[in-house]
Amino acid sequence: MTFGPADIAAKIPDEVLDLDAQSRRVETPCGEGTMVWRIWGEGEPLVLAHGAGGAWQHWLRNIPELSRHRMLMVCDMPGHGESAVPDAHDHHAISRAVAAGIAEIVGEGVAIDLTGFSAGGVCLAHTAAYEPQVVRRLVLVDTGGLDTPIGNFDIGSIRGLTGEDLLERLRLNLLGMMLHSREAVDDAAIWQQVHNGKLARMDSGELVVPDKLLNVLPEVNVPLAAIWGEHDLPHFDPAVQEAAIRSRHPQLEFRVVDGAGHWAMYERPEGFNAALLELLAMDEWG
Repeated sequence: MTFGPADIAAKIPDEVLDLDAQSRRVETPCGEGTMVWRIWGEGEPLVLAHGAGGAWQHWLRNIPELSRHRMLMVCDMPGHGESAVPDAHDHHAISRAVAAGIAEIVGEGVAIDLTGFSAGGVCLAHTAAYEPQVVRRLVLVDTGGLDTPIGNFDIGSIRGLTGEDLLERLRLNLLGMMLHSREAVDDAAIWQQVHNGKLARMDSGELVVPDKLLNVLPEVNVPLAAIWGEHDLPHFDPAVQEAAIRSRHPQLEFRVVDGAGHWAMYERPEGFNAALLELLAMDEWG
């Protein structure tokens, strides 16, 4: 059977539809449009921000468990998913949109916990620096921008590919950067790669590399933690990454998710959820 990327993108996985239907959708100002948030659960708020080329579904494997403990505010970051592009292609504009959304949802002057994956973590670190009134604590997940060596990952073009050749290249692309084990490359991961990648309207690379996170960390004056996949390919060797973060923010809590690649919370959700909940339950970090 012949099919192409558009056919894959059009077939939304049932688990995505079901989880979306359980959410409360909120739209807050962003550029000339809105930033879209989905909310699950009750209690103390926790923001979850996805990585480059992603959307809220990056947290698909985590929302059911984490929402049992927290009110999850899961966003499409500016210029991704259903959210509008910000006023400018810079961290100041992104931070303003994120902070405005948090304030509208939880109230002015309320500081809450933020967790950001990959490029989303770099953006939230800048939010903590530029809009500290909304940030209580920050958890970074497999973030770049630390001026550490970049791993050799394999991403190939899907141009002109159809059918099983297309699916295999998409699987290899996920294994070449995002995931460590082939069994983690499921239909929902493939769908996200195609669907969310087409919706991304911002180049996150210039917001991250080579040292955008490293340079802003001294301005992050909130408790900081990080969670890393043991087998992260782009930002390999968790000990190296920990040392880089700790060089600018010594009071750091650091956790490693065994068996996980870059997309640690998707590949090993049980281990990731346990690590994040343990951190959030601590009275103090560092």
